[in-house]
Amino acid sequence: KEDSVIEEKEREESGLEQQDETCSLEGPSRGDQTNTNKAGAGRGEEAMGECAASPVDLDDMSETSPVGILSKDRVTVLGEVAPVWVPDAEAQVCMKCGIKFTFTKRRHHCRACGKVFCALCSSLKFKLTHLDGKEGRVCISCHSALIKSSSANLIPLDGLPPILTSTGVKGDYTVEEQPSEMLLIQELESGRPKPLVFVLNANLLAMVKLVNDVNRKCWCVTTKGMHAVGQVELVVLLQCLPEEKSFPKDIFRHFIQLYRDTFTKVVKHLSLSLFGSSFFGSQDHAGFLYVRSTLQSLQGLPLPNQPYLFGLLVHRAEVAWAKAFPLRLMLRLGAEYRYPCPLYSVRFRKPLFGDIGHTIMRLLVDFRNYRYSLPVVSGLTVDLEAHRTCIKIPNTGYNELMKAVNKSNEHVLAIGACFNDTADSHLICVQADDGQYQTQAISIHNQPRKTGSCFIIFSSALKASAGYLAKSSVVEGLMVQITVETMAELRRSLREMKDHTVTCGRLDQSESQELVCVQWVEEKCTVNKIISPIDGKSMESISSNKMFQKSEYKENGKIIRWTETGDNPKGAVTDSAEHNRLTERIARAFCLALCPHLKLLKEDGMAKLGLRVTFDSQEGFVAGSNGQPLPAQYLNALNSVLIPVIHSRGRKRDGEPIVMELIFYILEN
Repeated sequence: KEDSVIEEKEREESGLEQQDETCSLEGPSRGDQTNTNKAGAGRGEEAMGECAASPVDLDDMSETSPVGILSKDRVTVLGEVAPVWVPDAEAQVCMKCGIKFTFTKRRHHCRACGKVFCALCSSLKFKLTHLDGKEGRVCISCHSALIKSSSANLIPLDGLPPILTSTGVKGDYTVEEQPSEMLLIQELESGRPKPLVFVLNANLLAMVKLVNDVNRKCWCVTTKGMHAVGQVELVVLLQCLPEEKSFPKDIFRHFIQLYRDTFTKVVKHLSLSLFGSSFFGSQDHAGFLYVRSTLQSLQGLPLPNQPYLFGLLVHRAEVAWAKAFPLRLMLRLGAEYRYPCPLYSVRFRKPLFGDIGHTIMRLLVDFRNYRYSLPVVSGLTVDLEAHRTCIKIPNTGYNELMKAVNKSNEHVLAIGACFNDTADSHLICVQADDGQYQTQAISIHNQPRKTGSCFIIFSSALKASAGYLAKSSVVEGLMVQITVETMAELRRSLREMKDHTVTCGRLDQSESQELVCVQWVEEKCTVNKIISPIDGKSMESISSNKMFQKSEYKENGKIIRWTETGDNPKGAVTDSAEHNRLTERIARAFCLALCPHLKLLKEDGMAKLGLRVTFDSQEGFVAGSNGQPLPAQYLNALNSVLIPVIHSRGRKRDGEPIVMELIFYILEN
């Protein structure tokens, strides 16, 4: 019954999607896409030859250099778009084994091809793009085809992936197949100044070097190519084992998996990426927790272009905390190795947490099914000083905070904080061997002046007859007990975006009172480290979002993808649905206009493109790459398509000028 209900629902959704595709007047038609794909496939061998012979400038490993190194044949769209389902009335028998359907032998649709099968011939499941990465029932044939297409990479079962080797001429490189692992390790150990460059697939590289980080010999493995699919670049520092003579190839496979999952899994600060099986020779290695570098030294590390994250190896016993409250795990690693957290990982180490046990977080987090967790407001920090605690909330976090306030219990308001990089120390939670939790403080200096906290809890359990205005204490984080009346005043101030101060201490001892101050502050936007490809202008002050197109624009063996958009932070118009639709139309028009020119653009080294659109008294756009405007032939093609879309917005009399910048990448198909 459950399968039947699900299939009926999916049949309706599939019909609606197909109807929308038929009625849509924007974007390339299905026939055009088919012709384009056939053209790309026909030129597959030619493209492979061209790419293998073309030089790749690795002296300047910037985002402005060509992204793809090798070319692949056209990939199938199986699983990427919802199939047309074969009607039940047209399928009297299983389309695989031929068994006749009856009341007990029921029909099942394959979510990849849309054909009808019996339960035995469609018992497998696979993560499908058109289901937003969720698993769907697939037939045996589709499962085999999907497995084959998912393994499209250059990492062999035995040995190493190809490497790029210099020919001796500056900027000229060749691809070396089946390199010798022993010779490469000897080369690294002898102090090779530049990292080895491995080719993982047509658009993704991995750089490997041996480095010393905090007096530890480590593998440094970084990606180049994640930006082109909307992800951050990744860095893994892995402490070498004694007498280790083989590359940590499992990292390569993990990078490939994250590259494939780009539409369904966004790698962000404090996000967890789990491994599917044994990793580095142990089932205890569960995944990577990705973090930003803050106060750590990065000297001597061959790092990719910003933005990038470091992967920290997570023990299987620590997964619950990595999922529910990753900041606690990050700081606990800092207490074990180096404040605020190490950037390197240690294999086969002991876990820092065991069973969840007795912790206040059990009241705030669903550790069983993870249906709810402690809400975290981006940019919110907690400063604990002598006789004064300051909770700083960025103005941009108002919507997040209101969600937390509206969903909270009327007697308890709990909010997760971010790492406070202005603090000298931070509260951490250590689990002893007996399972009990202890709160400690780790610091940079011996005498901390300001301490950060991972969370704050306001509880209205304090009785007016207790003789206290309010009480503050440290219980794994900061807890403030207040009266029901004070809770109502606090919530009112938060809703009205006003500062609020809670006085803690006894009514009859004013000299020993402490203050808990809630302050709204202007957020300093320093997370975005991207440089505009149009003119090299910093985009640090621009609020940016990663974009994940489910529809790709392909021609001549190339793909163009819209990966990021940025808006000026002022004005609520940037959050409106109308503005988002306009941005999507502009991106679609840009991609369609440049589709016929993708091959030439990429061959000329313009793989990363930028488009800046201005809406004010003089509406217009500028497009460029490598810090220069695009040549006239491309600007002319854009003019005829973009100008009508920009003018369709109309003039807003009372609106502030809006400037948006969109980033695109050209990849190998």
